Amino acid sequence: MTSSEALLPSTRRALLHRIATAQSEGRTPSLVAAVLRDGQIAWSGSRTCVDGHAPDADTQFRIGSITKTFTAVLVLRLRDEGLLDLDDPLEKHLPGTAAGRATIFQLLGHSAGLAAETPAPWWERTPGTVRPELADVLGERPQLHPAGHSHHYSNPGYTLLGSLIEALRGAPWAEVLHREILEPLGMDRTTPQPQAPHAGGWAVHPWADVMLPEPAEDLGLMAPAGQLWSTTTDLLRFASFLARGDDRVLRTSSVEEMRTPSAPSEAGDWAGTYGLGLQAVRREDRTLLGHSGSLPGFLAALWFSVEDDVAAVVLTNATSGPLTGTVAADLVQIVAEAEPRIPEPWRPLPDVDEELLALVGPWYWGTHAYVLKLAAERDLELQPLRGAGRSARFRACPDGTWTGLNGYYAGETLRVVRADDGTVDHLDLGSFAFTREPYDKGAAVPGGVAEGGWRGLAL
Repeated sequence: MTSSEALLPSTRRALLHRIATAQSEGRTPSLVAAVLRDGQIAWSGSRTCVDGHAPDADTQFRIGSITKTFTAVLVLRLRDEGLLDLDDPLEKHLPGTAAGRATIFQLLGHSAGLAAETPAPWWERTPGTVRPELADVLGERPQLHPAGHSHHYSNPGYTLLGSLIEALRGAPWAEVLHREILEPLGMDRTTPQPQAPHAGGWAVHPWADVMLPEPAEDLGLMAPAGQLWSTTTDLLRFASFLARGDDRVLRTSSVEEMRTPSAPSEAGDWAGTYGLGLQAVRREDRTLLGHSGSLPGFLAALWFSVEDDVAAVVLTNATSGPLTGTVAADLVQIVAEAEPRIPEPWRPLPDVDEELLALVGPWYWGTHAYVLKLAAERDLELQPLRGAGRSARFRACPDGTWTGLNGYYAGETLRVVRADDGTVDHLDLGSFAFTREPYDKGAAVPGGVAEGGWRGLAL
């Protein structure tokens, strides 16, 4: 995955300066980072407190909750195979839990209202054998909030999803993960247990420059929420998949579904939304998707921008200190702004469809002016002619209609309504009539058009 086109020296220095600052000011033993551009690794770098022992792109670190994104992909695979529906209650496939009324969709998006953590003791620093059953993970009061009302992050929720995967696949979560994601994507350095070379986890004293080793426990049932170890190279492979899709693992439409916000965020909690196993944040004029992760001794972040085709991963071995999410976002921004993506050459459509060509151009919803454009694969794009308005792209359907893909009209049907002589009368979009002229007298406008038509003040 080495890039054939290297970054400019000034860009590489800016990236190195950013991670060097993060390692120094964050007081972490080591930090490794890498950037993906156009599907290829364009840069990697690291910093360390021990001369001659800097980690590289093949050094494993714990990635914490980035593990959840892998678990979500496995659940979406089950859905795509018809083995479950996202609106199914958990009880349908995994009976006997105290959270059976929660839907799979709610568990994926952290809107099931479940507790954020397991009952004591602190699950990240104790072996999974302390919680041998799901009842030990959920405790006596697993649900703290009404299901479906808001986003409330829940680690036990992803334990339930891991157990769901095991129940439907008839195999351990780690085995399914390796077979269905890691092996197809060539991620042979991503494992549930550390494999050399790997970093050791450290706690750095907040008020003194001294360190304490952190334990690295096997999390048992909690593994689907945060068990994995990985490298920058492997995680950038995963980022490339999340940006593009890969039919060997998950089709593009399902990957795009993971990015869609699933529930309102908690007020004042964090400046972003959560899809299905993916976090999304808006940074200036850029949308970043990915996930952050932490376990005692480790911090991790993965962000990618679909529009810029740039991804970044930052891994470090300290319990607290560097703001890895911020650093990864900065790395994306440095590359995207210093070396903006060069667009593909404009090319005309391969053929002309006269019937579709007759639909393009201005249309009016009442007096609101819009323009309809023809895109590839018989898709249509609707945009306001001026100012803000409801823009949408529409995917062509076999029955001659179109389905909205985004925004206000997502899922809505656009169809052509014809007069008795076969000419186009108007466009029907979710019952809204779009006509060729504002309140066209010759079209079937709901409510009709006033006799006498348009008039001035004197009339």
